[in-house]
Amino acid sequence: MQNNVLILDFGSQYTQLIARRVRELNIFCEIKPYNNLPEDLEKYKAVILSGSPFSVRAEDAPHPDLSQIKGKKPLLAVCYGAQYLAHFGGGAVAPSNTREYGRANLSYIKDGETFFESISEGSQVWMSHSDTIKDLPKGATVLASTHDVENAAYKLENEETYAIQFHPEVYHSTDGKQLLENFLVKIAGLEQTWTPDAFVDITVAELKKKIGQEKVILGLSGGVDSTVAAVLLHKAIGKNLHCIFVNNGLLRKNEFEEVLEQYQGMGLNVKGVDASARFLDALKGESDPEKKRKTIGRVFIEVFDDEAHLVEDAKWLAQGTIYPDVIESVSATGGPSATIKSHHNVGGLPDFMKLKVVEPLKMLFKDEVRRVGKSMAIGDERLGRHPFPGPGLAIRILGDITAEKVSILQEVDHIFIKGLRDWGLYDKVWQAGAMLLPVNSVGVMGDERTYEKCVALRAVESTDGMTADWVNLPYEFLQKTSNDIINKVPGVNRVVYDISSKPPATIEWE
Repeated sequence: MQNNVLILDFGSQYTQLIARRVRELNIFCEIKPYNNLPEDLEKYKAVILSGSPFSVRAEDAPHPDLSQIKGKKPLLAVCYGAQYLAHFGGGAVAPSNTREYGRANLSYIKDGETFFESISEGSQVWMSHSDTIKDLPKGATVLASTHDVENAAYKLENEETYAIQFHPEVYHSTDGKQLLENFLVKIAGLEQTWTPDAFVDITVAELKKKIGQEKVILGLSGGVDSTVAAVLLHKAIGKNLHCIFVNNGLLRKNEFEEVLEQYQGMGLNVKGVDASARFLDALKGESDPEKKRKTIGRVFIEVFDDEAHLVEDAKWLAQGTIYPDVIESVSATGGPSATIKSHHNVGGLPDFMKLKVVEPLKMLFKDEVRRVGKSMAIGDERLGRHPFPGPGLAIRILGDITAEKVSILQEVDHIFIKGLRDWGLYDKVWQAGAMLLPVNSVGVMGDERTYEKCVALRAVESTDGMTADWVNLPYEFLQKTSNDIINKVPGVNRVVYDISSKPPATIEWE
């Protein structure tokens, strides 16, 4: 990909946000762990070092070899990166007298610096560090200060190396996007050519070259990711794309029939396979979240293997993997970020399945997937569909899975989602769903005492799923939804609303 930017991840919670901001500038970037540098650094035109929970003064602090980067490519060091360059470059990093966390304002900006072009003194920035740079590294010049942080930004002489002790990627830094643009466009000279149309053209050409006349099987779910992946592949290989929509018994109410109907007229070759009994039988008695995911993934692959044998000479399995799936599945041994959960479509295929994998969306964030879909004239109704987890309702039923529990949750979910649509709230929510909890609670219906299930409703707002805030739904809506669920769904006598954000919670409960 042209105009590549390499982001080295030192384990910061903000690393993905750096990538998002760079992509918003229509510049392509990739995140790589600091301890697993790409072998081919030539394709990268600029490098950004992320922040980190580590201290550069600690014995176990990340300490990569930057000899092929520093002084040879435009380099922007953020927070930990800035302290790293100072600590190992002849400067001094020490504990701050007061932890520097939160909003600050630039009190000094060096005149005539392209790095701070169109940014004025007083601009708000976001600090998040307990160490601070006391002495700059050799050959460094201060570019900006705040009231409490003298060395808020600096530059190394005779190099295109810049360092900042604040985070330009968070929205609290009001001119953060301008700063990144100054570095990437005006200093590094990158062209802003990463657009949805360009992605489609490049990807279709790459798919044609990679796949040729071979046949591809794609698991179509009705969601945004698989839909966009299908249309991209259809543009590249036409009738050689065979789409399969599997009913795993864990879909939303009536979803199997509705999705098959929706894809009629799109020109896609789609086959529906009802394997619900097979999935539910494999999940019987299993309550561990990771094992449920693994079981669903295994059976999913087995079903696809069966179907693949019915498509003569099928060589490829296409998946709708997107970038957050890849990032969140990085193991702790492969990078600084801990694995949050496994993803059903990340990690390759078992040896017995002789299909090669193609993932046309694996470098895109969710909002980018939608923009690509829009550029290919996919309808807003389909692109606006809420994300739905690959394992389906299995990870929204806490504990073991039974057909009865699935039926209960399907009815609860249907009432909740239909209510969001009826009240005009659906498009204001990133993702919504209901969780069936593994507890019973006492209730009263009429003159009878009940001891029935509790369900939790969840609605969040987000841009790409990496972070999320709970949505403040109207009390009147929640009241009506709760009444409808309790009155219409046998077996449920209590409804609660989840008001946890991500982080610290995840969007799904499992």
